[in-house]
Amino acid sequence: MDAFLERRTVLLGGTALVLSGCAPEAADATADAWAGSPFRRISDAEWRRRLGDASWNVLRHQGTERAFSSPLNDEHRRGVFVCRGCALPLFQSAWKYDSGTGWPSFFRATEANIGTRIDRLIGVARTEYHCARCLGHQGHLFMDGPPPTGRRYCNNGLALSFQPA
Repeated sequence: MDAFLERRTVLLGGTALVLSGCAPEAADATADAWAGSPFRRISDAEWRRRLGDASWNVLRHQGTERAFSSPLNDEHRRGVFVCRGCALPLFQSAWKYDSGTGWPSFFRATEANIGTRIDRLIGVARTEYHCARCLGHQGHLFMDGPPPTGRRYCNNGLALSFQPA
């Protein structure tokens, strides 16, 4: 019986360790210039009312829109892509490119307006990025983008608004 309990303890402890590796880490934008932002005090219900269900799911609950569903994939005018939650500028239109993935993609971001954290929700470590002001989920950063940065900010269109120049 003691061997059974020891094996059970080891198995339960191992399972807890594996599951803890799937949990997202805390966002790194808590001690930055936006830490006192009033957007961080908005309730989940108020976000849902402001954003609508689809954008709320992406921005506030790390959802993902269906590939090739965003009209922003075909947005090629000069302007700025801003967070849909708080209108903080995140990307210049000159930084956008067609990655072929079905989501708006950028090779550069306005770094001061982006926060990152490690996301293990699918069992693989990825770099999630979010709006530094309201902490709204934007997408994931990959290192398979074009020169000069080699970065691909793969963004959900539902998390952005476009402001033409």
